[in-house]
Amino acid sequence: MDLNEIILPIKEQIKLFDAEFKSAIRSNIGLVDIIARYILRQKGKKIRPILVLLSAKASGGINKSTYRAAALVELLHTATLIHDDVVDNADTRRGLASINAAWKNKIAVLMGDYLLSRGLLLSLLNGEFEFLKVSSVAVKRMSEGELLQIQKSRQLDMDEETYFKIISDKTASLISTCCELGAVSATKDEGIVAHLRNFGEYLGMAFQIRDDVLDYEGKKATLGKPIGGDIRERKVTLPLIYAFENAPKQTGKSVLRLLKNGKRGSRIDEVIKFAETYGGIGKAHEKAEDFILRARDELNDIENSDAKESLLKLTEFVVDRVN
Repeated sequence: MDLNEIILPIKEQIKLFDAEFKSAIRSNIGLVDIIARYILRQKGKKIRPILVLLSAKASGGINKSTYRAAALVELLHTATLIHDDVVDNADTRRGLASINAAWKNKIAVLMGDYLLSRGLLLSLLNGEFEFLKVSSVAVKRMSEGELLQIQKSRQLDMDEETYFKIISDKTASLISTCCELGAVSATKDEGIVAHLRNFGEYLGMAFQIRDDVLDYEGKKATLGKPIGGDIRERKVTLPLIYAFENAPKQTGKSVLRLLKNGKRGSRIDEVIKFAETYGGIGKAHEKAEDFILRARDELNDIENSDAKESLLKLTEFVVDRVN
């Protein structure tokens, strides 16, 4: 599924969003503005603002408030990426040097804080208090999800319920917020808002599961990074959780020891083989498809439109994605 096909109903509106985001990120402080210009060069797929715009159009229509909502979520998302790169000591982001690599950690952390505050002020100064409430809950959930994942990675103690809690908070919360804010900007119908919020939650769950599966079966040429990154970081994700459920207890214990103590190269290959052999990858695929079906069901009561059709196509994009 081609993203260019998905954005056709909002192609012109994306240009207006770009102008809103560019305005929101700029500053009169020279260093801040230099970094802001650099961030604008790190072009991503804009999935989150696309979700805001499509959700608004599917709910009643795009307006000025919608563009501010789209800028808000992109500011929040960009802030979290900058902070993540500091935590992970990452050198690159979207093909360019990361902010922390180019300007060091202190400036990167402060720049992330600046973007977060700009997003919140954008809503506050325009009296969009519902935006503030929804986005603040999302930031809280994202932080809790990351911290819970760190805790469980240290303990190597993860089950399906905890995994779903982590990815719901860490990933699905912001995608759900995008769809909810888009709907809130366009309608007062609480039923429509709830359907779009749930659609985003399920889409986000499928997105993260798919991402975790790709870490086991992707290829460096298509992903742009080597597979096994989660294994290197000792993250127990869904393919491994399901494999542990199916494997003999002693075999599972052996793999846990590999995760803790094994040599890096052999450890990754053996853990991937373990997940394949005991059906973890296949079952994780099925779970992602299940969340996609639930996401699509949430759109049944939304009036048919080109925007709704694009939201449905986005579910295919998540399943088909390779990066």
